[in-house]
Formats: sequence, structure tokens, C-alpha cells
Amino acid sequence: MRRIAKVTQEHRTCPNTLDRKFKPGVAGQVLLTDITYLRYGASRRAYLSTIKDAQTNEILVYKVSDSLRLDLVLDTLKQLKKYRHLTRKAFIHSDQGFHCTHPKFQKLVKKMKLGQSMSRRGNCWDNAPQESFFGHLKDETDFKACQTLQQVKQEVKRYMTYYNRERGQWNLKKLPPERYRQQLLHAS
Repeated sequence: MRRIAKVTQEHRTCPNTLDRKFKPGVAGQVLLTDITYLRYGASRRAYLSTIKDAQTNEILVYKVSDSLRLDLVLDTLKQLKKYRHLTRKAFIHSDQGFHCTHPKFQKLVKKMKLGQSMSRRGNCWDNAPQESFFGHLKDETDFKACQTLQQVKQEVKRYMTYYNRERGQWNLKKLPPERYRQQLLHAS
């Protein structure tokens, strides 16, 4: 049985400070986050939480789970602590969903010294690069062939490696995200 969490008075939204300015010219400043579902097997569902660098399109961290519990996004955010290339002005941009308006998520964002920005309610264009990534992932993988959550995790890991290290992108001078980030860092 699926339960949908009810947003309480404690949940707070943040202003849309990003305002669709996805490319600040520097890596590690604008971080986009969201969750998508991945259908696999006959009728099973997994969930993928990611954090993407908007400048380089690189998926910095991700987590796959069979549950939409709050831990999915908290664990994803905690992984970001290992990432060393964030600027002092780094902030995370999300939708206004339950997870990112939750007090525990917002407390962790502040503890990590990140700013926070949120899309306008119901406006997918405010987080379009993240939505675009999910579209590419689903178009370029075959989760239906996966029968277990472990197989889904392996397929996601394979795709993330391919996407970050090999998949050239037109808006990155035809480079894959990791190489584009290295080029940006060497140019500055």
C-alpha cells in the first residue's frame, strides 16, 4: 500500500532565486535536485534521487531506493559532503515537493552551508535541466529487463558512468560532463 505524506505547517518553501539562470559560468555553484521513478520488471517501481551540477550537467551524487521515504533525499544530500568542487555561493534548487520542504532536509542544507532555491509550484520549466536528464536516462536504459532492485541499481550505476564520462553533449562543446568540468577548472 502506498501512502502519500501530508505536508504540514512546518514545511516551508523557499524563493525561486535561481530564476532559470542555470549556467552561472562556474562549476559547483548551481545544484539541481529531484526524484524520479523507474519502472522495472513486470510492475515494480524504484526511485532515483540525484543532484546535478547545472553548469557542467554532471550528476554529482545519486541514490536508488525502493522507497520514497525522506531518507532517500537526505542520504543523497549527505553524499554531497564528499564532493570537493562546490563554490562558497553554492545552492541547491528543487521543486516544492514534500522532501525538499521538509524541516530535516532544510536543516541539513543549512548545516552544509548551502543556499536553497525552489521552483514555482507546478512549473517543471524551473528545473528543466534536471527533468531533461531524467528523460535521457529513461530513453537510453532498459529498466524493464531488470527483475530486482539490485539490477536496477547496477543499470543506474552503468548509465551514470556513461553519462558523466563518455556521453558528449552539444551544450558542453560536445564533451562529456566530467571533461567539461575539468576544462572549466583549468580555464579559471
